[in-house]
Amino acid sequence: MAKKQKKQSGGTPATVALAAAGVPHTVHSYDHDPGHPSYGEEAAEAMGVSPERVFKTLVADVDGALTVAVVPVAGSLDLKALAAAVGGKRAAMADPVLAERTTGYVRGGISPLGQRKKLPTVLDASAMSHATICVSAGRRGLEVELSPTDLAKLTAAHLSPIARP
Repeated sequence: MAKKQKKQSGGTPATVALAAAGVPHTVHSYDHDPGHPSYGEEAAEAMGVSPERVFKTLVADVDGALTVAVVPVAGSLDLKALAAAVGGKRAAMADPVLAERTTGYVRGGISPLGQRKKLPTVLDASAMSHATICVSAGRRGLEVELSPTDLAKLTAAHLSPIARP
């Protein structure tokens, strides 16, 4: 896959991190519709990519510690599985304001890459069944496509089955 990036004003911390690491990736941009009910499904539709290959980045609170979960937009996060994956007991979705402040990104544009504060990250194991996956590049209407192996390496992610269909 060629390292190709459409010119975006200045880039985002996610695209800057990818470029700095020399990781092959492709940036996809599309016009975000604020009325669309799902950021992830909107991205999959706009790019013409299967929802199983487009992953959403969610921030959860596991026993008082913020944790990033990266799961396919075609499914949902299994909070019990996430807690178990990081050796915790209970998980709940994090407060959206806290998630935004901690990651440096807005809801619907949270990327697992280039976050303001490095958080433990769990990537759903299904990602490895694809040559490339798409995740938010740091703002609504901007996705980055890269290999799941590179994503796991850059985020120091644990691989675990944390998604429900």
